[in-house]
Amino acid sequence: MPRARAEATDGTPLTPAATAAVGTSPGPASGPVADPASGPVAGLLRACHPVPAAAVTLLAAALAAAAGRGLPGAALVAAAVGTGQLSVGWCNDRVDLARDLATGRRDKPLVSGAVRPAAVTAAALTALALCVPLSLAGGLLAGSAHLSGVAAAWAYNLRLKNTAVSWLPYALAFGLLPAFVTLGLPGAPWPPWWLTAAAALLGAGAHFANVLPDIDDDLATGVSGLPHRIGARGAAAVGGLLVLGSAVALVAGPPGRVPPYGWGLLAATAAAAFLGAGRPTGRSRIPFLATMAVAGADVVLLVVRGAGLAGRT
Repeated sequence: MPRARAEATDGTPLTPAATAAVGTSPGPASGPVADPASGPVAGLLRACHPVPAAAVTLLAAALAAAAGRGLPGAALVAAAVGTGQLSVGWCNDRVDLARDLATGRRDKPLVSGAVRPAAVTAAALTALALCVPLSLAGGLLAGSAHLSGVAAAWAYNLRLKNTAVSWLPYALAFGLLPAFVTLGLPGAPWPPWWLTAAAALLGAGAHFANVLPDIDDDLATGVSGLPHRIGARGAAAVGGLLVLGSAVALVAGPPGRVPPYGWGLLAATAAAAFLGAGRPTGRSRIPFLATMAVAGADVVLLVVRGAGLAGRT
C-alpha cells in the first residue's frame, strides 16, 4: 500500500522534510509524551516564553517610569504588557504544537506532556481577556495602541508568521509600546518620532534574531517568513542592521549633544550586530537575548539622558 501522507495534529499536510522529521524524532510524534519531572504549573510557565515576556514587561515598566507615569502608572503598564505577553506566548506555543511535534521539540512543554493543550488555550484566552481592561485603564487612546500591538502579535502567531511580512507584527507591536506609555500621561501626548522608530526597528530586529535558533526546524515544517526566505546568514545580517538602526535612532534622535555613553551604546550594538551576523546557526538563544539586552541599555540611556519621552525636549 502507498504510505499515508503525514499530517499535523490540526490536519494540515506536512512537507516531505517534516514527514522525515516525524519519522526520525525521538519517541512517538503523534502526540505529547508525559513528562513526570515537570508539573502542569511549571509546564504552563515554560510555555509562555517567560524570558522574552519578562524582558518586554520590565522594559515597558522602565519606559513608563522614565516618561513620568509614576509608580501606579508604571505598575499598570507592567500589568497590561505582562498579560499581553503571556497571551501571545501561550498562543504561540499552542499554534506551533503540530510543528513542534513534527520536529521532536521535547524542550517544549506541550510536546513533553508537561501541560495539556486545553490548559494552554484557556490560559492564553484568560490572559488576553485580562489584558483588555488593564490596557484601557490607562485611557482609550493608550489602551487602543497597546491592544493593536497585541492583536498584531496574535496575527503573527495565527497567520503572518508564514508570510513575507512576518516582520511587520513585531515592528508594530514594539513601535506602539512607547505610544501606550506616553498616551497615558496627562494630555495624552504622542511619543517623539525617534523613539517610535527606534522601538519599531528593535522589534523587527528581534524577530530576525528570534527566528535564527529554530530556522531549520521551521523550514522543515513549511514555515516561510521573511527570515526563512533569505536564509540564516541573511537573516542574521538584516537583524543586526535593524538593531543597529534602532540604536542610531535612539542616540542621534533626541535633541542635544550625544553623550559619551550614547556613543558607547552605539559601538557596543555595532559590535554585537557584526558578531551575531558571523554566527547565525545553531539553537542558541544568544542573538535574541542580546537584542533584549540592547533594549535594556536603550531604556537606561533614555533615563540617564533625560530626553523628553512624550515629545518634551
